[in-house]
Amino acid sequence: MRWVKKGLIYKADAHRSHWAYDHALTPTPILLSDKVIRVYFGARDQAGISRIRFVDLNAYHPKEILRVAESPALDIGEPGAFDDNGVILGDIQSINGLLYMFYIGFQLVNQVKFLAFTGLAQSIDQGTSFKRVCRTPILDRSDEGLYIRAIHTALFENGIWKIWYAAGNAWVKMNNKFYPSYEIKYLESSDLFCLPKTGTMCIQNQNFEYRIGRPRVYKKSDGYCIYYTKGETNGSYLPGFATSQDGISWRRQDHLTGITTAEHDSWDSETLCYPSLITVFGKTYMFYNGNSMGKDGFGYAEHVLN
Repeated sequence: MRWVKKGLIYKADAHRSHWAYDHALTPTPILLSDKVIRVYFGARDQAGISRIRFVDLNAYHPKEILRVAESPALDIGEPGAFDDNGVILGDIQSINGLLYMFYIGFQLVNQVKFLAFTGLAQSIDQGTSFKRVCRTPILDRSDEGLYIRAIHTALFENGIWKIWYAAGNAWVKMNNKFYPSYEIKYLESSDLFCLPKTGTMCIQNQNFEYRIGRPRVYKKSDGYCIYYTKGETNGSYLPGFATSQDGISWRRQDHLTGITTAEHDSWDSETLCYPSLITVFGKTYMFYNGNSMGKDGFGYAEHVLN
């Protein structure tokens, strides 16, 4: 498996507004039509608060931007709600012709850096804007995740929701800063509003890793594959890859990601994270963030066979 980098697409400083000053966190593509790839992401204001924005790309030439949203597709929640201090993308799914957005909401608290749980929103205007289905999380805190329970893949198969998410119960101090520690878990349910409080461990931290998350799972003819992002105590923040027959027991094969940081000073020379894939006209593209978790924007790479 090998990816050829095609460069930065959305440059945050070229499309600034009062609510979208920098960053393009967790870029998530969908095929909006046979001509348009829409990529949703979290854009931060100057206070660091993220709202969900989108850009439309030419499906034949993904580096060509057709449209940049002028207002948030999803704004922050009301004061005191679980998502009042920022929202980023988890997953987008089409259900009975309607687009549903699984998003992660952030809330500031006194004793830890933040809380992050999962909400659900729906669009009735083909994804231009989204309205919350409910004002509370559909995946809230539990004993397995006091601080983080963040859905990043939700697949609907045979009447069952199969969900992969990050769950975090600890913080790690590095260079006098606290960083969240989390791992990837799995749960399933026929009802999004009655999700289990405990999931099954899928992929755990190992060696010097302290966080492994943003699981993007894809169904294949022989099972599933997953891309995720793993952080180590030395500051490394890179993608990983694993395969599974049932989506629960995974075989890590991080050496097969086929992509890593650039050798020279560039937008992705320090970190490379949050890969998300889409296949269009027989070509598979990976959209991802670079340094500082997408401060400059997001770029893409194309899958090649050799």
